[in-house]
Amino acid sequence: MLVGGHAARAGMKPRVGEAVRVVLSPPTPTELLPEPRPLAILYEDADLLALNKPAGVVVHPSAGHQTGTLVHALLAHCHDLSGIGGERRPGIVHRLDKDTSGLLLVAKNDHAHAALSRQLAQRSMAKRYLALVVGTPRPPLGVIDAPIARSLNDRKRMAVRGDGRPARTLYQTLASGHGFTTVLARLETGRTHQLRVHFAAIGCPIAGDPIYGAAGGPADRLWLHSWRLAFARPSDGQRITLEAPLPDELLAGCPVDSGRMLDRARRQMRAE
Repeated sequence: MLVGGHAARAGMKPRVGEAVRVVLSPPTPTELLPEPRPLAILYEDADLLALNKPAGVVVHPSAGHQTGTLVHALLAHCHDLSGIGGERRPGIVHRLDKDTSGLLLVAKNDHAHAALSRQLAQRSMAKRYLALVVGTPRPPLGVIDAPIARSLNDRKRMAVRGDGRPARTLYQTLASGHGFTTVLARLETGRTHQLRVHFAAIGCPIAGDPIYGAAGGPADRLWLHSWRLAFARPSDGQRITLEAPLPDELLAGCPVDSGRMLDRARRQMRAE
């Protein structure tokens, strides 16, 4: 915006008679076009599909990501998705951060979307994450109960704040070594960046997370994976349990015994 031929500054008040020129960017197209790409589908029926999302893929269109998202690839596979999520998020029941890999549910119709969303709201859908954190959380089995809100210093970050929305994370340590620990985590709430914020808040940030204090790490990415998902199938109520294999880039550089980690995680799931 120009005021009197000069770039406008915050708080500037135009004087009477000054010309104000505003140049608007062209509107962003709202139509989503299918983009055929491979999908790692772990389960599919007439109502939904579950896939293993790779890290680095954005789930739905947003500022700076108008193409190449998971939604674009899903439209090429399904041709039609539930409209409950809105025109920019068709079929998306829950989301994962761009840098997080693992299980993601997608609804093909509005009935399935409503049923799955209801399970999320009632906490009957069981989601488990595997994460590698710096240090060792204490106690080894615990709850992080800390409200989360947008950071006052950086709008791209979230932070633990007393005036934030309630957020609870349950975790269990699995295996430790070389200054790192793998944890099995369960979200009781679904706040933006919740696991990343909560583990950083207790002094054990997730490895490979430069935003919350753990740049670098054994893998060239955020070491966070949506590993296991259990839900009632909308068509008949049958309980479905799925696991998304850990990607090679997380296993290759893992500083702890990955076999022991997964054995302990599965034993914990059987005990619940």
